[in-house]
Amino acid sequence: MAIKQLTVFVPNRKGTIASVTDILAKHQVNIRALSIAETEDFGILRLIVNDETTAEKVLEEQGYLIKVVEVVGVKIGDEPGKLTGALDVLDKADINVEYLYAFMTRTEKHAYVVLRVESNQAAESALTSAGYKLITEADVNKL
Repeated sequence: MAIKQLTVFVPNRKGTIASVTDILAKHQVNIRALSIAETEDFGILRLIVNDETTAEKVLEEQGYLIKVVEVVGVKIGDEPGKLTGALDVLDKADINVEYLYAFMTRTEKHAYVVLRVESNQAAESALTSAGYKLITEADVNKL
């Protein structure tokens, strides 16, 4: 049930992120979640989009280095402590969270969180056993 994330390696220069988002927009690819981490020379842009195949193709055509990674998406209540609850479930299941970031959603009742973990299957099992709802590719496409 994991969802696909595009990891785009970009130079750390003015206008680079705008260039990526412009390319996607011109090809009707909608960004559902994003995160960027940077170093002095380059950045790592992580994206969840509504059309991963098109996004990967058009960005590669423009010379961007892309890696597709499967991540876990989890739906949590939009209240203080709800993220901690989900992270505690993973901690108790001995699952390390490498990084996380949030979705851009159209709901006020829930927050959607992207988790990169050592084992998607183990994380999914632990979270669903604890009553959490996972986000699917179909859910991403509905946003």
